[in-house]
Amino acid sequence: MNGFKTWNIGLLKRKIIQILATGKTLIVLALMSMLFFIMLGVGGLAEKSLNTSPVSSMKGLASTLSSGFFAEMLGMEVPHLKPEKSESSDVFSGKHMTNFVFQLLTNINPSDPKSLVSREVPGLGNNSPILLRASSRGGTPTAPEDYRTDNRIWDGSGKTPDTDKDKVDDPSQGNGSSGKPGNSKDSGDKDGDSSATQPSKNKVKAVMVYHSHPHESYNPLLGTKTDNPSSANRSKNVGVVGDFIAEELEKKGVGAHHVFEDYMKEVSGYNYNYSYKYSRATLKDALADYQTLNYFIDIHRDSQSYKKTTTTIEGVSYAQIYFIIGHGNPDWRKNEAFASKIHERMEKAYPGLSRGIWGKTSAQGNGEYNQSLSPNSLLIEVGGIDNSEEELQRSSKILADIIADVYFEDQKAKKASTVQAGKNTVKNTDKGKKQTTDLNHS
Repeated sequence: MNGFKTWNIGLLKRKIIQILATGKTLIVLALMSMLFFIMLGVGGLAEKSLNTSPVSSMKGLASTLSSGFFAEMLGMEVPHLKPEKSESSDVFSGKHMTNFVFQLLTNINPSDPKSLVSREVPGLGNNSPILLRASSRGGTPTAPEDYRTDNRIWDGSGKTPDTDKDKVDDPSQGNGSSGKPGNSKDSGDKDGDSSATQPSKNKVKAVMVYHSHPHESYNPLLGTKTDNPSSANRSKNVGVVGDFIAEELEKKGVGAHHVFEDYMKEVSGYNYNYSYKYSRATLKDALADYQTLNYFIDIHRDSQSYKKTTTTIEGVSYAQIYFIIGHGNPDWRKNEAFASKIHERMEKAYPGLSRGIWGKTSAQGNGEYNQSLSPNSLLIEVGGIDNSEEELQRSSKILADIIADVYFEDQKAKKASTVQAGKNTVKNTDKGKKQTTDLNHS
């Protein structure tokens, strides 16, 4: 009998010890989990305050998915929201998700073998923007591409350096130039090499169109077939796109100031690496002449081939448009908001015409692109090296029309805000008078 009772007590003791040990383990695990999530939250807050660029963030995942995917996800819970035709099967595919997750974890893009060695070879990863907004056409996003140079300094020989190293412009390094370009006022020679702008029908200048890389050209306009067409003739390079945009803005009633500065000819000791330093001086000159300027559009062209820079909408071909946002600008989110207004309108009316909005840090290029001068400053690449004049003109017209719409919408909102502020002032004044009268009567 005693032996039986002793056995029961021993079993009970072991169970109690086991329960206590398990409880301690659970408590320790709970405390460790709590500490982990607290550290994760603090780290997230620190990252948000210290790093304004969405590099390697979940925003990259969102940008790889179309709006149709999110509509279908909502449709699973709300039946009447489910789209008739599924768009997510292609966009939310195993290939896209695998590529995204692999790149998020390793910083290597399986679709771009160059990314395997980009960190080891200086300059090789400089043209790797971050996708902020994707095109509605889906497919694997293809980033705009900069043509590389050998960092030569312009020697006045008449030979155009091949491309820009896209380094941050640093006046302190010196390049034998003051960086002061020629006169930016209207001079009228559309086809010549000198600086020229189109006469404006509208007295108030609101939009400035300019070119940091003025010699970027197009093979069909030159009658060539090279991987880096360049020309000083503004009717055969990005200057012609600037003319298309400025002329269309004028037709829409928006004062446009198009400046074409041939920095290679005008700047002594020209260095292609300081392209944005030169164009920044051009912007400041223009602001001194026209204080009403508030929208700045730097027109470039992509260095990729026809297939990657062209889209067909209802049987008509268009040069695709890329929006570049510089994360070297602390207020880049305001510039992205401006780009998003244009991108979203373009996607709604001409799906696939916009190739997306891309962000570049200072480690991936200039990183600022004169965008700190105004929240309405953008770098826009129109087409690529093989787009025709007709395709460029079609896309330029659409781009200008949308910029004009955004401009008038902003003016309307600004006017409404001014009127409301006036009403509030009158209301406060009347209230003050009433209080004064009441005091006098009392």
